[in-house]
Amino acid sequence: MGNPLQELQKYGQSVWYDNVSRSLIKDGSFTRMIQEQAVVGVTSNPTIFEKAISSSAEYDEQILHAASEGKDAAGIFDELAIKDIQDVADIFRPVYDESNSLDGYVSLEVSPTLANDTEGTKKSAVYYYTRVDRPNLMIKIPATPAGIPAITATIGAGINVNVTLIFSLDSYKQVAYAYIEGLEELSKSGKKNLSEISSVASFFVSRVDSLVDKLLEQKDAPAELFGKAGIGNSRLAYEMSEQIYSTERWKNLEAQGARKQRLLWASTSTKNPAYRDVIYVEQLIGRDTVNTMPPQTVVAFGDHGVASETVNKGYEEAKAHVKALETYGVSIDEVTAQLLAEGVKSFSDSFETLLAGVEAKRQLVLANKG
Repeated sequence: MGNPLQELQKYGQSVWYDNVSRSLIKDGSFTRMIQEQAVVGVTSNPTIFEKAISSSAEYDEQILHAASEGKDAAGIFDELAIKDIQDVADIFRPVYDESNSLDGYVSLEVSPTLANDTEGTKKSAVYYYTRVDRPNLMIKIPATPAGIPAITATIGAGINVNVTLIFSLDSYKQVAYAYIEGLEELSKSGKKNLSEISSVASFFVSRVDSLVDKLLEQKDAPAELFGKAGIGNSRLAYEMSEQIYSTERWKNLEAQGARKQRLLWASTSTKNPAYRDVIYVEQLIGRDTVNTMPPQTVVAFGDHGVASETVNKGYEEAKAHVKALETYGVSIDEVTAQLLAEGVKSFSDSFETLLAGVEAKRQLVLANKG
């Protein structure tokens, strides 16, 4: 029997790994993941970097070097993150080449402090893409109102984009059309072949259940309403993607070599121990999708996951579930708006913690040097 992680490829789904650290680079873990677990991409975020840098001495030498050059905490973090992302991108470059640039990507996020700053996001995307200087880099941009036009501009500049923090169908629709508009701009400029650009739309799953279930508990709702909102919401996003990528507008771009912006399922670890630990993988399998899994989910699905095409099932059931939630006063629109605000704040808080940790290490290594 094959590895369940490898089985996902048969159904058109790619496995990306939601974690980065220098130790994973140095000890060969990423190479083994490619060879043994069918991992074909990597995602990162401020929380992941905060944990990696704060819990390891492996960054101290580079912190000392950057501090000696007079860089502040933000400047030092840039150097640390860029080095890690370059190294991971190099490890995954063969995957990128062999898949004809479908997979093999590593994602680096613009600063969360730019979530409401369109111009700042655009500049940061160009800066990181230029500094990292790897074709298999994706710049992560949040799906905030300010982020949407930045997505269009960044794609239009010929830069791969991973759109993060998508929770609602309306937000996903805006993201998909921002991508399409960006490709249209790129086509007009002639700067790059459309076939050279890739993008994913990171749609968050388990966080939706966490909040909806909490609200249902307060309403004394029946048990059958629990634990279904995250998967249902995601399946309706997939249905929407099928509709968007069958339009004449899209077919015109596809004829020029453009690729679909794949839906990437994020937040796929199971938060509620009462639910199956691989439910957010098993229930969202299908073509033109990515599942970025945290370490524990990769291990769990590799051990006992079941692969079959599931994401395009139950559209009507998902719509009925949304209506049932409303009868108990739970609005999916309000839930997803709250989750977006919380997501932006969470990443911003992690980034502040990260910079504070880098600053503490900067002072420590300089003191030790003296």
